[in-house]
Amino acid sequence: MKSFSNKVAIVTGGGSGIGKEVAQRLVEAGARVVIGGRDAAKLARVARDIDATGQNVRTLAGDIAQPATGQALVDLAVNEFGGVDILINNAGIFSPKPFLEVEPHEYDAFLDIILKGKFFMAQAAARAMLKRGGGAIVQTGSLWAIQAIGATPSAAYSAANAGVHALTRNLALELASANIRINTVAPAVVETPVYGTFMDADQVKAVLPTFNAFHPLGRNGQPADVAEAILFLASQEASWITGTVLPVDGGVTAGRN
Repeated sequence: MKSFSNKVAIVTGGGSGIGKEVAQRLVEAGARVVIGGRDAAKLARVARDIDATGQNVRTLAGDIAQPATGQALVDLAVNEFGGVDILINNAGIFSPKPFLEVEPHEYDAFLDIILKGKFFMAQAAARAMLKRGGGAIVQTGSLWAIQAIGATPSAAYSAANAGVHALTRNLALELASANIRINTVAPAVVETPVYGTFMDADQVKAVLPTFNAFHPLGRNGQPADVAEAILFLASQEASWITGTVLPVDGGVTAGRN
């Protein structure tokens, strides 16, 4: 297991799925973690699950689309644990809808939560990292920003994540002299609770297995698959990697059978 002892991390979208998996593994590897999300009660349960002692986890509920939320997460990490070394910029939403049916408020939600949220969260964290002599940012982007998937029309979601991918390359150059690395993972279909936000439980049970064969490796991803890639990019083992977008996609970007 990679060591994150004496590291302080912020994980957004940490109440479930990939974010929760990463937060748990960070604490197990010695880090102290601040977890952000929208649901205070869910965050409290996650914190207890991850660290029953309560010593190594703090939570903060808020809307990541508001820059003040990102700053509040940083302030909490600084006040409780002394600074920020790692940001897992993971919060997002997903809900396929045909382009011709997308309402302006739905478009705004994708751009505000996925792109604006990550932009200002990274800005607040990077300012704190300057005081520590550097740090690592790992973002969750999307396969959908690399290629379009006909079965899941998601133009606004894909455009927002393409912005996240571009942000990765730009910040890699801007922050390199400050010893702050930034990389992004681009997952394909990962079995997380996000699908329950636009399908009921029976639909999820019926629909998700149909995507197994979409991946050349023959199965959908699990949160642990993406968490391992994120932890590698956040670790010292990746100290010479910045500005990359890493597909974690069961082989989808390689081509089609």
